Amino acid sequence: MSPIKALLLAGLFAFLSACSPVPVLNLLVPRGGYDVQQGFAYGPDPRQKLDVYVPQGLKGPAPVLLFIYGGAWSSGRRDAYLALGQAFATKGIVTVVADYRLYPQVKYPAFVEDAAGALAWVHGHIAEHGGDPGRIFVSGHSAGAYNAVMLAAEPKFIEAAGGKPDWIRGVIGIAGPYDFLPLTEPQYIDIFHGAHNEDAMPINHVDGKRPPMLLVAGDADATVGPGNSDRMAARLKSFGNQAQVIKYPGVGHIGIILSLAPGFRGRTTLRQDILDFIHAH
Repeated sequence: MSPIKALLLAGLFAFLSACSPVPVLNLLVPRGGYDVQQGFAYGPDPRQKLDVYVPQGLKGPAPVLLFIYGGAWSSGRRDAYLALGQAFATKGIVTVVADYRLYPQVKYPAFVEDAAGALAWVHGHIAEHGGDPGRIFVSGHSAGAYNAVMLAAEPKFIEAAGGKPDWIRGVIGIAGPYDFLPLTEPQYIDIFHGAHNEDAMPINHVDGKRPPMLLVAGDADATVGPGNSDRMAARLKSFGNQAQVIKYPGVGHIGIILSLAPGFRGRTTLRQDILDFIHAH
C-alpha cells in the first residue's frame, strides 16, 4: 500500500471510529465479483426495503447472509454497507442488507417485526437471486445484532410473519446488546417501554432450542459491554444450544464493524470467523 493511501485510510479510520459508518467508506470498496440488486420491498413502509448482493459466477444455490445494521434503533441506511456486501458476496455468500423502521416512528418490538418481515422475503425470494432458502444466516451489528438475536430468541416474531424458526440456520451477533437492564437514557427508556422491561431483553426469550450463534465483540468496546455476549452465550448453552464467543483484543464498537471493510480487514479475523461459522453450519 502506498504511503498516501495508508495515510488516507488511517485518517478515515480515525474519523469513522468516532461515528457510525458512512457512505464515504464506499469509495474504498472494489466493485468487481458481485452484482448489487437494490430496493426490494418486504413491506409497505418506505423503510421496509432491502438490497441483495449476488456473487458473480454462481454455479449452484449459495448460502445466504441477512445483515441488519446498527444505529441505536434510530439511524442507519442500507446503502452505507456496500463494504459488508462486498466482503461476503465475493466469498460466494448471497448477502442481503435490510433497512427497517426507526425510532421515533416506531418503538419495540416493531424493528424486530421488520427483521422477521425481511427474513420472510428472503426465504420466499432469495432463490430468484441464486441463494439457498434452506441456508439462511442472520447477522447484525450493535442494535442490528439485538434485532437479529431477538428474532432467533423469540419464535413468535417469525411465526407472526408466516415463517418458521428453523428458517434461520445460524446467527452472528456483532457487538450486540442482549442483556442491558436497567435502562438509564430517556430515549432507550421510551423505545423499550420502561427502564426495567424484561420482555425487551433477548436473553429472557431463550427457553429451549435455538439456532447456533456466534457472538463476537471487541474487548475495548465502551458502548456495548462485551459481557452481553458472555451472558447470552451462557443462557443459550444452559438449554443445550451451540454458542461461541469471540473477543477481539483492543477493538472498539465501531472498529469491529469497520474490520469488514477493505483497508481495515487486518484488524480482526471477523470476516473469516463469520465465513467459518456459515460453512460449519
